[in-house]
Amino acid sequence: MDNKVAVIGGGPAGMMAALNARAHGAQVVLIEKNQRVGKKLGITGKGRGNITSTVDRDQFIASYPSNGRFLYSALNEFSNQDLIEYFEQKGLTTKVERGNRVFPRSERALDVVNLLYQNMLEAGVKILSGREVTGILIESGRAAGVMMAGERMSADAVIIATGGLSYPTTGSTGDGYKWAKEAGHRIIDLRASLVPLVTAEDWVKHLQGLSLKNVRASAWKIDGSQINEDFGEMLFTHFGVSGPIILSMSSDIGKCLSRDKKAVILTIDLKPALSEEKLDERIQRDLLKYSRRNLKNSLGELLPKKMIPVIIALSGIDADKECNGISREERGRLVKLLKALSMTVVATRPVAEAIVTAGGVDVKEVNPRTMESKLIKGLFFAGEVLDIDGYTGGFNLQAAFSTGHAAGKYASLQNTN
Repeated sequence: MDNKVAVIGGGPAGMMAALNARAHGAQVVLIEKNQRVGKKLGITGKGRGNITSTVDRDQFIASYPSNGRFLYSALNEFSNQDLIEYFEQKGLTTKVERGNRVFPRSERALDVVNLLYQNMLEAGVKILSGREVTGILIESGRAAGVMMAGERMSADAVIIATGGLSYPTTGSTGDGYKWAKEAGHRIIDLRASLVPLVTAEDWVKHLQGLSLKNVRASAWKIDGSQINEDFGEMLFTHFGVSGPIILSMSSDIGKCLSRDKKAVILTIDLKPALSEEKLDERIQRDLLKYSRRNLKNSLGELLPKKMIPVIIALSGIDADKECNGISREERGRLVKLLKALSMTVVATRPVAEAIVTAGGVDVKEVNPRTMESKLIKGLFFAGEVLDIDGYTGGFNLQAAFSTGHAAGKYASLQNTN
């Protein structure tokens, strides 16, 4: 007799788990409290669906600030290339963009959702949408099913794929953490990852909406030791900074803020292609070219218009001073500012605004090959509910698909173990 697998959560991890459990012969019920599956998946990558990355395995593992090595087995069994081939075989063609990011050729994340949904229907997965699980049934040290509003549903295996705490409007409200804790699992402190940063400086809000490309951001502890750095695009907001490189750096920065209870210094190199000496020469040329103009009207070729008054104010130079009167010392202050524009990071934005939740079920208590709990037989975890978080660029979705694939396979084999 086929064993029965209950999957809680209709995100990427849950849908892949359901499909692979069914492919291995199990009867599968997927329970999703929203009226439709894949709500969060449908808005990923600004709605374009950055499903994975084409980097090699070692780079993949290095792209998870928390517990990347835990994913070795899951990625070996269902890699980024396997995922791309899976979708291609199902009729969803993909394309690779800058930074090794893989998107559906249609640029529609909803096409990924619809494909997985249709495949579940065709495979015979029973989908219970608009139904909320209230608890996990555990009997004699093993998972025995789930409870739904007083209704008991028996199962040979249960897969918790409920996501994290980010985007709570999509259904990620942290239920999985509660059930895991009730089952005896340790929950690593939950915090925001891939999240904008809050800065202390008042001048930042004057740059709200300004996007900068090809800059290098570096984060530093108060003692001067470097936390991390990244190169690419960033954005100023009314509360601080955001954009791709900021989001990628935010997990490590958030970890430092949480652990050390001290601010983090963020410096932006606005001209990373130029050394201080070369930048000084460039500024000298501009000052010579516009020697009779005021400084505030002379930096348009060097900086975005919105940034000029802020940089001049921070430099302490009189904005109305003529360029031919700018001293070497003043020029040096401009160079230092452009090479290391400094901000004080005091917090991350709330976890509800994060793309990903860091923290979660302690992976030391989960079998990395099967995703089964080491504490409760027949209880499996997949996706963001685990203490795994990746940088931006398709790494979090790949982790969801790979862990879901493993959990589905091994949950389906419960009766044969």
